[in-house]
Amino acid sequence: MDDERQCNHLVSDREGMRSHGSWGSQDDVYAYFLNQESWDKFRLPKEEYELIKEKEKKEKEKEKKKNEQKGLFDEDEKKDPIDDIKIELGNLEDRKVKLTINSSSLADALLTPDGENLYYLSKFEDGYDLWVHKLKEKETKMVLNLKGGAGALQMDKEGKHLFLFSDEKIIKIKIGEKPEKKDVSFKAEFNLNKAVEREYMFEHVWRQAKKKFYDPNLHGVDWDYYKSEYIKFLPCINNNFDFAEMLSEMLGELNASHTGSGYRFSDKNGDKTAKLGAFFDPEYSGKGVRIVEIIDKSPLVQEGSKIEVGTIIEKIDNVAIEPDMNYYELLNHKAGKNTLLSLYDPNTGERWDETMKPISIGDESQLLYQRWVKKMRALTDSLSDGKIGYVHVRGMNSTSFREFYSEVLGRNWDKEALIVDTRFNGGGWLHDDLATMLSGKKYVDFYPRGNHYGHEPQNKWIKPSVVLISESNYSDAHGFPFAYKALNIGDCVGMPVPGTMTAVWWETLQDETLYFGIPQIGTKDLAGDYLENKQLEPDYKIRQDYDIVIQGRDQQLEKAVEVLLNGNK
Repeated sequence: MDDERQCNHLVSDREGMRSHGSWGSQDDVYAYFLNQESWDKFRLPKEEYELIKEKEKKEKEKEKKKNEQKGLFDEDEKKDPIDDIKIELGNLEDRKVKLTINSSSLADALLTPDGENLYYLSKFEDGYDLWVHKLKEKETKMVLNLKGGAGALQMDKEGKHLFLFSDEKIIKIKIGEKPEKKDVSFKAEFNLNKAVEREYMFEHVWRQAKKKFYDPNLHGVDWDYYKSEYIKFLPCINNNFDFAEMLSEMLGELNASHTGSGYRFSDKNGDKTAKLGAFFDPEYSGKGVRIVEIIDKSPLVQEGSKIEVGTIIEKIDNVAIEPDMNYYELLNHKAGKNTLLSLYDPNTGERWDETMKPISIGDESQLLYQRWVKKMRALTDSLSDGKIGYVHVRGMNSTSFREFYSEVLGRNWDKEALIVDTRFNGGGWLHDDLATMLSGKKYVDFYPRGNHYGHEPQNKWIKPSVVLISESNYSDAHGFPFAYKALNIGDCVGMPVPGTMTAVWWETLQDETLYFGIPQIGTKDLAGDYLENKQLEPDYKIRQDYDIVIQGRDQQLEKAVEVLLNGNK
C-alpha cells in the first residue's frame, strides 16, 4: 500500500465495549483495500515491503529519465490521480483489517498519504490524546498528551503537519519522531445584533418543528397560524430567558412531550451553598441547630468524630448561629473546604470543635437518593419476610442498567420475586434491555458432582416480578412499563403514566445558552396507535395518601408485595 487512495478507512464499534440502551460504545478504525495488489503489499513484512518500495522508486526514476530523453517532462503531474486507482469490488469484504490495536473512545482518525501511519484522537483516561499506530511496525504510542476535548483532525497536502481543532482552538502538530505542537492564534471580531439573531432562531425553531415533528400532521395544529401569532412578541423581548419562555409557549401548542425551550444561565461567581449531610430539628428554638439524623456517608461521619444525633452545631467557622438565623449563608462556597464546627452535647454539657469538609447540594442529593432506596429495600424485606427483592431504576441509561444488573443478579439472586421500581424516572433509552432481562425462562440446571450450582440463563431474571409506576414516569420510563405489559412479563402497580414515549431531538441553538426539543420519533403499539398522549394504566391502581406517606409507609410498595406474595399472574 503505497498510497492512501488505494484503501478506504472507516470507524466501527463492532468489537468495542458497548453501553446499554444505545448510550455509546468504543470504536476502532478499519481499512478496506480497493484492490488485491494494495492488500498484498499491506500484509508484507516491513523488510519485504521496503524492498518493493525501493524497487518501485528505481523504476520510476528510470521511467522519468526515458521520458526526459524523449522530451517529456512531469507527465505524472498532468494525470488525474483518480485514474490510477484500480477498484476491484469482488471479495472486497475479505480485504478488511482493523488498524487500531484496541478499542477506545475515538474522536477522529487520519492516515498519512503513504498509508503507513494512522493518527487518531482517543480517550482512555482524562480527555483525548493524539496517538499514532505504525502499520508496518505494528507499534502504537501516544504522540501528544493533550487531555483535551473531542476534536477534528486535518492534514496538510504534504502530509507533514496535522491540524487539531479542539476546545475552541487550533493546534498545529509537526509529524515526526519528535512531534512539535504550536498553537495557531487568530482573532476575529463581529458586531452581533441580538434582536435580529433571535428573529433567525425563532424561524429556525418553527421550521425544525414543522419538518421534524414525529406526526406529519402536527397533531392537527395550524403551525403557520401560530408562527404569525407568536412572532408578534419578538419586538418586546430583549433577553434570552424571556425568549426561551416564548419558544416554550409556542412549542407547547403542539400538545406533545419533549417540547419546549430553555435558557442555560451560568454565573461562575454565583452562590454555591454547601451541605452538611444531616437533618436538623425544625422544632428546636435555641442557639445553633440540633441534629436529628446523620445521613449515611455524610461528611460528618469521619474517624474520631464525636458528632451524633442530638449534637448541636453552635458555630460555623466561629460565627454563632443565632435563633431564627439563616445559617446557610455560612456555608456559601464551602464545599470541599475545611470548615470548623463548634459543637455542644446537651446531655453531657461538653463543648468541642471539629473540622470537616461540607459537600455540594448535588452530592447531598445523591446521598438522599441512596437513603430512600435503602428505606424502600428495608420496607420490602420487612413486608415480605425477606422473600422479595427490591431494585430502583433511576434513569433509562447505561449507568442505571449496570446498577440494576448488579442488584438483581447480586443482592437479590436468591429472592423468590422482585419489585422493579421505576417511579421518578425521567427516561432515556433502556426499555428493551430491562424487558429482556426480566423475561428470562429457565431451560437447564447445572449440577457439578450432584450439587445444584446454577441455571441458564444466568444473566436474566427468571422469577416473578412487578413494576412500580407513577405519574412521575416520563419518556422511556413510559416505554419500559409499556413493553413489560405488552410482553406479559408481569403486573404494574401504582398510578397511570402519561403517554410520553417518543424519541426527542434536543438541539442547542447558535446562541449556546438556548436549546429546544422536538419529539422526532413516535412509537406505535401493535394496534397502530401512537403511545404519545396515550395514558398507560396500571394493573393495580394505588394512590399514595399523604397522611399515610408521612408516617413512613408506601402504599404502592405494600400493594406490590401483596401481589407477589399472592401469586403474580
